[in-house]
Amino acid sequence: MKFVYYILVLTLLVSCQTESKRSDNDTISEVVSEDLNQDAVTAIKEVMSAQEVAWNNHDLEGFMKGYWTNENLKFYGSNGLTKGWNNTLANYKKGYPTKAESGTLRFVINDISKIENDNYWVMGEYHLTRDIGNANGVFMIIFKKINGHWKIVADMSC
Repeated sequence: MKFVYYILVLTLLVSCQTESKRSDNDTISEVVSEDLNQDAVTAIKEVMSAQEVAWNNHDLEGFMKGYWTNENLKFYGSNGLTKGWNNTLANYKKGYPTKAESGTLRFVINDISKIENDNYWVMGEYHLTRDIGNANGVFMIIFKKINGHWKIVADMSC
């Protein structure tokens, strides 16, 4: 299992160095393997859609409902590795203190792949439209079904 996570991290690091070739007119698209559980894929997309809505209302706590509420949550971004739900929320609050900084979020899902059992990775793009300047990047998140709910247990965004 650790090997799979190392491959995922390596893949995202390489993808962070490439420029997106999607146009702004593209809609959410994804490459979905036929062996995936479509109920899982639908539920994961619903979590991400709810995150967009919460973010766009500058509801950072609501956005964080998509994450595993646990100190083993891992977030890797431009400031390095953050461990824990509370620390991740604190970083979001520090980086996006007002609606002007958070703007309007749109996810583009490029791939959803099953890792094993109830574990999936999602690779995609985020686009923040803001008056203070837009921000765009890529992400790879790992979802796990915990107590009947799909939660992000690891996030690498750049």
